[in-house]
Amino acid sequence: MNYGNAKVLRRHPLGAALIAALLIPGAAFAQDAASGSQEGETTNLGKVQVIGSRIKRSEIEGPSPVTVITAEQIKQEGFNTVAEAIDTLSQNTGTVQNDFNAAGGFTPNASPVNLRGLGPGRTLLLINGRRANDYPFPYNGRSNFQNLNNIPAAAVERIEILSGGASAVYGSDAVAGVVNIVLKTNYEGNILKVKGQTSTDGGRDIADIQWVGGKAGDNWSVTYAFESYNAEALFGYQRDFMDSAADNPAPPGTYPLAAGNGRGGYQPPIGIQIRRLSSTGATQGYVLPAGRDCSASPLYSYHFYTSSSTGNNLGPGCGYDRYPAEQTVANGSNDLSGYVYGTFNFTDNLEGWASAMAFHSRSKLGGGVEQWFGGPQPQGNFYDPGLGIRAYPIRAITPESYGGSEGTFQKFEEDSLDLAFGLRGTFADRFDWEFTLGGAQFEIVRDRPRMTVAGATNYFLGSRLGTTGQGAYTGLSGIPNGLPVYRLNLDRFYGPISAEDYRSMSTLVHYEAVSRNVATSFVLSGDLFELPAGPLSFAGVVEASRQSYDLDSDARILPTVREIYNLTGTGGGGDRNRYAAGVEFKVPIFSMLTASLQGRYDKYDDITDVDDARTWGAGLEFRPLDSLLIRANYATSFKAPDMHYVFSEPSGSFGTVTDYYRCYLDGLGTSDNVCGNSGGNYRYSVFTTSQGAPELKEETGNSWTAGFVWDVTDQLSLAADYYEIELNDVVAVQSGTDILAAELGCNTGLYPNGTAYPHASGSGYCQIIQGRVSRNPETNALTEIRSGPINQSFLGTKGVDATVRYRFDTDRFGDFSATLQWTHVLEQTQKLSVDQPLQSYRDWNSNLDNRSRVRLTMNWSKDDWMATVFMNRLGSTPIWDPAVPEAYPEFDTRIGPFITWNASVAKDVTEKLNLRLSVVNLFDNHHPVDKTNYTYPYYWRGFDAIGRQVGLEATYKFN
Repeated sequence: MNYGNAKVLRRHPLGAALIAALLIPGAAFAQDAASGSQEGETTNLGKVQVIGSRIKRSEIEGPSPVTVITAEQIKQEGFNTVAEAIDTLSQNTGTVQNDFNAAGGFTPNASPVNLRGLGPGRTLLLINGRRANDYPFPYNGRSNFQNLNNIPAAAVERIEILSGGASAVYGSDAVAGVVNIVLKTNYEGNILKVKGQTSTDGGRDIADIQWVGGKAGDNWSVTYAFESYNAEALFGYQRDFMDSAADNPAPPGTYPLAAGNGRGGYQPPIGIQIRRLSSTGATQGYVLPAGRDCSASPLYSYHFYTSSSTGNNLGPGCGYDRYPAEQTVANGSNDLSGYVYGTFNFTDNLEGWASAMAFHSRSKLGGGVEQWFGGPQPQGNFYDPGLGIRAYPIRAITPESYGGSEGTFQKFEEDSLDLAFGLRGTFADRFDWEFTLGGAQFEIVRDRPRMTVAGATNYFLGSRLGTTGQGAYTGLSGIPNGLPVYRLNLDRFYGPISAEDYRSMSTLVHYEAVSRNVATSFVLSGDLFELPAGPLSFAGVVEASRQSYDLDSDARILPTVREIYNLTGTGGGGDRNRYAAGVEFKVPIFSMLTASLQGRYDKYDDITDVDDARTWGAGLEFRPLDSLLIRANYATSFKAPDMHYVFSEPSGSFGTVTDYYRCYLDGLGTSDNVCGNSGGNYRYSVFTTSQGAPELKEETGNSWTAGFVWDVTDQLSLAADYYEIELNDVVAVQSGTDILAAELGCNTGLYPNGTAYPHASGSGYCQIIQGRVSRNPETNALTEIRSGPINQSFLGTKGVDATVRYRFDTDRFGDFSATLQWTHVLEQTQKLSVDQPLQSYRDWNSNLDNRSRVRLTMNWSKDDWMATVFMNRLGSTPIWDPAVPEAYPEFDTRIGPFITWNASVAKDVTEKLNLRLSVVNLFDNHHPVDKTNYTYPYYWRGFDAIGRQVGLEATYKFN
């Protein structure tokens, strides 16, 4: 019985070498035993379809570099999911939200891919060559993307990665590259895999059960895969290096010579505190009423606070050291997934097929505990007649009030279904055709506990007593008119909050989202006619699809309602139709030189300014020797505006900004340092809204690669490619800070730093900017900033990929192989708007993309034993605070690389039973130390928070 693909291509030695190099990293240039080839025997190599082209070919390597990760490799290297494997790609240099840094955000239960650092939405995800459905929630509340989490690892045969533009083949989104998840087909036999994994640092237990199998008859086959994956959530406080704000290596005053480092040393985050505000809203000091203490929770501790900017005494309060560590750093999930693929041969030239993939998940994660601060609305304040002050109270809710840490969980229920069927065949003995019709739906329900404005106000304040400047509250010394009047309930504010108390002032915030995609295509490929150097091959495709989504957020969090305390959200929905036609040619110019040409036309039917897009590509393959390929490829690309950028309803968030124009009008200046340090009238929290922009146009770009693949010996192969990608009219959301700087420029002709502003007051651009800012006519304070997506300008990147593969076989010590893949980003450039110069941002300390990445896999096998060692290296990163090395020359401007090692050992106990012991992060590395990082968790959140994980896996084969 064959426990693998039932149909295996016959290969000549070079073909076997190429396939081994691509599909079995670490096994380069080994003969495939299943092919039956003997040394010196020449056989024909069947044609296969390689990502980046619809033309089937006998050579695996083509004009564009392709990387392949096999299912066996995923297992050997210690990964449990597709997302974990793709995260280690050397080309995956861009940072993305993960379980940790998205825990409280818009898309905290998804895993995107960000090739080349150009953004998740600019890498196209395919499943069996078909466009994957979008994740229903937009990335960071803004753009659409495809999620890796709903793809069952049990069903994966291999993952193909094409780096670079491929819109001429696949259409929109294929800007930075394409990831194609190829699922199992034509499988025979059954395999049951059971794996248990745990962390040696505690927590994060994982249980994974997979069943993969298939059967085949004379004219039919069926392949199936089922998986149950269960992972335990992990909180920040479960790791001793990040369980407290006291882990901060650089509290204010640590580096007094560095600009802006402050004074005072470490002070705990606020647990309970009352601030006394001046008439302008600046903090004068902290108040602790007589008879009150910090005994409401064992997590609070008394602390006398000082100003971190001046060092002056402020007053007492209750600290909460564990406050930032209450969030989860890894999600908990219970996932069930299934996949079925079947074929039926009607005749020798006509085959039908159908596939179904389903996913159901119940996940939970924590974004931290809540804070009630400022009054009825976040960042508000009021006059308290009992205290006799303009008050700004802060109370952090501790886990006891939720009934334990798990009471803080947001809960997700996700269901996705992907169905497809098709017919394929041949005619005239040289043309292949395939018709495909598929549809997918992804539904998510999300619930999270949150305080309501009314509930928290009633609990902590009670009824409103009046307004300053009116009735009994007129003529108050040092108190401005117009403030609401409340009396803070000190017993509740300083007392314990029970789970029953929390339920009385909270609710479950409910979200629902769904995305759908229906598509059909017809592909025709084959050889048109013979040229002197070989056949002229072609492929043609016509496609039609309809894409839609609906995002229904709880109405109480919408910007116009704001009934949930300190939480806003977004809604939206829309649809788009797309039609496309494309053609490709493979032209043998002479025996050593082959050209590829691709062209595609996409037609969009939606409300945007995108009507159509034309893209093309051209590649060259030069083979001066059988062992050497020199290649180059050029391609244009485009990205249609993400649907949520177009159809999103108004969303909102609070953020602290510097009010440059108000600062200028009051005669203080315009610089960020002056205005930002001039009190609460010029740096304060403002509500910012954003909504879709139907006037957006498509992003357009181009990319090219050039390199070589050289089989130096039968054991050694080298490959290297240079890449360059440019993208124009990039869509991005203007930040509130950018809008306020533009407002100043439109009114004064100057940027905040004093340089000339290029747009004249009254210009069309300035009219747009001034329409995005609202102010209180009496105080001139900002009341709202209206942000939104715009086509800004330019994004570009350049770099080098290199691969080395080596294999060494011995009779006595077994077989050894190694694959080293390396990517180095040479340059990243951007223009944030057309009026700004080109900026090189690769080495900015605000840029967390990887400058370089290396992955190394080393394999050994002998008889019944197998072992793998895997290394993942993230290159050096900028230190958090660049001002420190300016004042302290002994500090480097970068911190060292981060390296983790995985290892696994397996043995075939019997012909049917295999046992594997795997260790992820063998040396329990968490992150490189950055002594200047003063923001929790005091390292970049893309590093490892879990630590060493040990797993034991049993695989059993049966009929």
